[in-house]
Parts: sequence; C-alpha cells; structure tokens
Amino acid sequence: MALEPLELNGKVAWVTGSSRGIGRVIASFLASQGADVAIHGTTPFSTQAFGEGSSLESVAKEIANTTEKIVFPTCGDLTEEATVGKIHSQIQEKLGSLDILVNCAGGDIGTSGTSGPMAGKPANNDPVNIDIRDIRSVIDRNLMTCILCSRVVAPGMMERRSGRIVSIGSVAGLQGGSNSAIYATAKAAVHEYTRCLADMLRPFNVTANVIAPGDIETPRFLASRVVDESMRKTDDTLKRYGQSIEVARAVGFLVSNENTYITGQVLRVDGGKQIWAG
Repeated sequence: MALEPLELNGKVAWVTGSSRGIGRVIASFLASQGADVAIHGTTPFSTQAFGEGSSLESVAKEIANTTEKIVFPTCGDLTEEATVGKIHSQIQEKLGSLDILVNCAGGDIGTSGTSGPMAGKPANNDPVNIDIRDIRSVIDRNLMTCILCSRVVAPGMMERRSGRIVSIGSVAGLQGGSNSAIYATAKAAVHEYTRCLADMLRPFNVTANVIAPGDIETPRFLASRVVDESMRKTDDTLKRYGQSIEVARAVGFLVSNENTYITGQVLRVDGGKQIWAG
C-alpha cells in the first residue's frame, strides 16, 4: 500500500551531512514530499568518499531532477560557528526562512577523516585509549554541529512560532559499551541537548525530536566493519540491517503537519533491537 504524501509543499528544509548516506536519503525524501531542500557536505566533493556521486552539485541536480523541487547545495565545516552562520544566510537568501532543520552531520569519524582505516573510525576506539584528538573530532562532528546549527535556526522559528527540528542520534547513545565509546557519549549528549531544546521551544509551537537509528546499511556502514551478510535482507524479518529510507520516513513524519503534539522525544529506528524504556 502506497504511503500518503506528507504535503511539505511550501516548506524549506536544511539537512546537514546530506552529501551521502542517511542524510542524502532524508534530503531526497523531503524533496519528494514537496519541500525545497538545502543539502550540505563538508566539501564540494564529500560525495566521493564512498562512491555516492561526483560532487555535491551533481547530487543536488539529481534530487532536483527527480523531485522537481529546488535543491540548493551548501558546503563548509559545521564545527565552526562563523561557517554555520554563513551557510544559514546563504540558504535564507536562496530559499527563504527555514521551516525544517535536520541535524544529520556526524559519524564515528576521527581526525583521519573518512579516508582513514575502517572508513575513518578512530583507532583504539574505547573509553581509555582513544587519542585526545579523535575525542575532540567525534564530539565536534556529532554534538557541536547539532548545537551550532540549532542555535542559528531556532530564533527564526521562535519568532514565526512555527518550525520542526530533528536531530539524528543513535541507539549507541542509549546503551553503553567499550567500543565507539566517545561516539556513544556524543550521541547521548545530542539526545539530551535536543530534550533541553524542546523544553525551550515548546511555548513557541516549535518541536524538537531525535531519531536514533540502529544499524543502517549505507556505503560507509559497509566499509567500516565486518559485515554480517545474513543481515542484508530487505523483507520478511526485522532481524536485519535497516535502510536509509526507513529513517527518512520517520524524519518525514516528525517534520510534517501530521506531527502536532510530539516533541522532546527519542524515537529508535532499529527494528526492535533495543526494547526498553529510556
């Protein structure tokens, strides 16, 4: 059965970290539902890291041609406050005021970047032995980008008394473990920051929520670990890797007019791998 369109016509969305992976699929999905979308990558060629396009410009054109919506490519380091403000101004000039912000920039990526071993995962990726530079890299990529982008977008939403913010967290932020410890810590902080943000925005009719994906099959996911081929299924079971479109649909609901009373929540999209409160 086909899903009903979410009717995002007239809405303007900014999806950070959308040159590839989950973010790219979220941006494409929001455009398919009627929104004009600003996509983002750290560089104009972030798309090339795992073969997901020749450039940010080409990805924007592909989404625009498919959806017949305006798709505006932006690039820059979102851990830098001045860069965030500059990109926000560019989006407003090109597309108008933002109705939707999706904080998707992040990843368990150290100072080597995605070109490093295991697609950029820090070496000695545990609570004690991880390099201090990798600690700062992971926290900046995941937490600081979320905070800086939310800080620049939220005031306009508050003034207009309308807006939707969704941050991409992780089930890692809901369960401790020695592997990827700083990533889990950063995502837990994203969850809590978003709850705090939701509390502040509530009187202004602006929602802020978190989507916490489980194992989602993206090109970087496949490049960053030993893959369990038995989990690469697409139907008949929830015991499998998830697909980016399943995350995108959850985001779509939370940013649409169908969501009128949900804010400050963390929604797992993990096929029920984590079934407990919190």
